Amino acid sequence: MKKVSVIGGGTMGNGIAHVFAMSGFEVTLVETKQEFLDKALNTIEKNLSRMVNKEKISESDKTETLNRIHSALDISEGVKDSDLVVEAIPENFALKKKAFEEIESAASSETIFASNTSSISITKLAAVTHRPEKFIGMHFFNPVPVMKLVEVINGLETSPETTKAVMDLAEKLGKVPVPANDSPGFVSNRVLMPMINEAIFCVYEGVAKPEDVDQVMKLGMAHPMGPLRLADFIGLDVCLDILNVLYDGFKDPKYRPCPLLVKMVNAGKLGNKTGEGFFKYD
Repeated sequence: MKKVSVIGGGTMGNGIAHVFAMSGFEVTLVETKQEFLDKALNTIEKNLSRMVNKEKISESDKTETLNRIHSALDISEGVKDSDLVVEAIPENFALKKKAFEEIESAASSETIFASNTSSISITKLAAVTHRPEKFIGMHFFNPVPVMKLVEVINGLETSPETTKAVMDLAEKLGKVPVPANDSPGFVSNRVLMPMINEAIFCVYEGVAKPEDVDQVMKLGMAHPMGPLRLADFIGLDVCLDILNVLYDGFKDPKYRPCPLLVKMVNAGKLGNKTGEGFFKYD
């Protein structure tokens, strides 16, 4: 693989483009508006500059990385010559379905499709295309340039060749790939989200204040970040979306989103990105 397309330049997408370009791949970053592309490229430039300041890379490394990142405002144009397409748009099946239908119509028959979804069924997404054997989950973690883990999710028809190619690719990016089979929430969010949800229930039921819930988990369980601070970092809307996928997928009440989480999302208090969630941010 030499050419990679990343669909979506948000928090995850720009990080994914960043790590591929740093690893020597030609990357096309696809967005719907120029302002979104500009914001994504600006974020990548700032993150690379931070790495230069910390003497992790040289100024020439930064320049070469940025030169390997190209941009497109049209999916058809952005994916036509790619060996791999990584979708990193919001956690909504309808949006992803529409994107993969467009990608399918323009990409080569040999192109591997990967989704960065954190909870939606890879098998269900693969069924949108005519290449389920070349469809896989490639779940990166935020911040992508820093976090080592990549969950590699096999759909029902993902071929062993596709799995091996993506596992090898993740290692070339300096990541640690961990395989999992398709199931709601995979491993990471199936374990993480119920913990976050239970922490929110502790606040909702008046057991403790947010800062005290987080303090217990940091000091008692050695978590580097409390679950409510982590929820703000992820985005409360994203947490709610994932919990809804888990609840719909398993029909088990233990995944029922806390009413407080629903209320906060409805109020637009989504965490870091809006300046307020369980905590306030500048």
